[in-house]
Amino acid sequence: MPSAVATTDAIWRPHVTVACVVSDGARYLMVEEEVRGRLAYNQPAGHLEDRERLVDAAVRETLEETGWTVQPTHLIGVHQWRSTEHGEGVIRFSFAARPLSHDPARPLDAGIRRALWLDRAEIAALGGRLRSPLVLASIDAWLAGARLPLDTLHGWPDGTTP
Repeated sequence: MPSAVATTDAIWRPHVTVACVVSDGARYLMVEEEVRGRLAYNQPAGHLEDRERLVDAAVRETLEETGWTVQPTHLIGVHQWRSTEHGEGVIRFSFAARPLSHDPARPLDAGIRRALWLDRAEIAALGGRLRSPLVLASIDAWLAGARLPLDTLHGWPDGTTP
């Protein structure tokens, strides 16, 4: 008799990613990166690693891609999207963060050309060069006042519970 439990191969698994909207006045920290042979612009962002807390992943990815150490202040939102780049589902946790310090000598992740600060109009003008529509959606949500407390997120990625 076949099992009623689905095999792990049949379970859909989206990419879980994090991103930081880091503001300095009216400017936002961005990365210029090479993606599949083209230059694209994104917030500091990347994939959640196994046994990693979401907020820790956001801090790590920002440091690795920009050389900036940041302090997350709020969860802006959770966005679900089907990537036009690779065709797979993405669940993105977007955080607001404030810049703390910068290490200009720190090597950046492979594929990252540079970190730069742009205002919203400059970011919007990049149009199709934005890595995804989630870039402006996250900034616009932040500008509209989306601010969920970080303790909205609960996680025990190592398997322990409080």
